[in-house]
Amino acid sequence: MASPDAQQAEGDDRAGDLVARLPGMPSQVSRARGLVTAALGREHPLYDDVVLLTSELATNAILHTRSGSGGSFTVSVASSDTSVRVLVTDGGSDRAPCVCRTSMQSTHGRGLPLIEALSDRWGFTREAGATTVWFELEQERVPTGVAV
Repeated sequence: MASPDAQQAEGDDRAGDLVARLPGMPSQVSRARGLVTAALGREHPLYDDVVLLTSELATNAILHTRSGSGGSFTVSVASSDTSVRVLVTDGGSDRAPCVCRTSMQSTHGRGLPLIEALSDRWGFTREAGATTVWFELEQERVPTGVAV
């Protein structure tokens, strides 16, 4: 079930659309994952990857933007029969998101490279002091009558 502050997105014909504004605190990463569960259900074929990538974006919002300094961030999950799209909008920062390569010994800096590696599409926009990072995963469809 969705959290009390989660809302169905309006004006979108995709099934399972949920949006929630969350405080910019580390404890809210699990609530972002819960939003994915509410939108998709644990049996969804893309569930594990969507949860992982949503966790990465929520963590980045808290650690690297003004959202983590007493602000908030918004998570939107939209799904259809063929794809899932997640957007995380944060309080913005002085620098644009970077798919920076880090050393093997580094303990951070792997979030966006993971998004890039696992998603079918991803990107970001920066507007009015906020940054929205999004990703899409597509569900591969097997034609009827094809053995798997």
